[in-house]
Amino acid sequence: MREQRVRGGAGADDADTAGSGDVRLRLPSPDNIPRHVAIIMDGNGRWARERGLPRVAGHRSGMRTVRRIAMAAARIGVKVLTLYAFSTENWKRPKSEVDYLMKLPQEFLAIELEELIANNVRVRVMGSRQGLPGHTLAAVDEAVRRTADNTGLILNFALNYGSRAELVEAARELARRVKAGELDERAIDEQTIASCLSTADLPDPDLLIRTSGELRISNFMLWQLAYSELWFTDVYWPEFTERHFYDAICEYQRRVRRYGGL
Repeated sequence: MREQRVRGGAGADDADTAGSGDVRLRLPSPDNIPRHVAIIMDGNGRWARERGLPRVAGHRSGMRTVRRIAMAAARIGVKVLTLYAFSTENWKRPKSEVDYLMKLPQEFLAIELEELIANNVRVRVMGSRQGLPGHTLAAVDEAVRRTADNTGLILNFALNYGSRAELVEAARELARRVKAGELDERAIDEQTIASCLSTADLPDPDLLIRTSGELRISNFMLWQLAYSELWFTDVYWPEFTERHFYDAICEYQRRVRRYGGL
């Protein structure tokens, strides 16, 4: 593994996560970087509550973590970073919190879009557009449009996303094709199903990271995670730094992926 010295720690712009002085950051080996890393960004509300802050303060701090981790992923050559930003189940939360979460894409992209463009990052979004406010859709659509020609890291936000709903839509599409005579039902295989998912043109995640100590995947990419390596940490998302991210990559590099073989 390589080492790089960084000034001010991984979260130098956030007093709650920043270190002081020089911090030695250990970078993973360049020989086995996962192509696709997926992250369930969890713990924003608990992070805020433990500090006597409103839950929205945790979401705002977590937004800054998104930028740091995206740049860390791009730095080591990760091709796709998928972030679980808002699930289909999150609509059950208090309206005030949901309204704030719907403003976050607009706020995040207003601040960070130019840096993402400068770093050749391509923004994508997967999930249902139904129910999303117009200002949310306008912000993400602009980011997708303005970064469409970028060739670096794909920063893929799962927004209003649920894997079971995704699989239902895939089944409906396959049924439609069979009914229309476009597809022989006997020809349906794993590749056919995968081609109907929102990740059809992306590799499956090699590594799933979940923060905050929860040990479940919460209706996230159920099909795509079939052979992903899983890495869990007790660290809340606002406190998750480049160091934690690279620790996860290094752990991934120590594992042997057999896909059912020997």
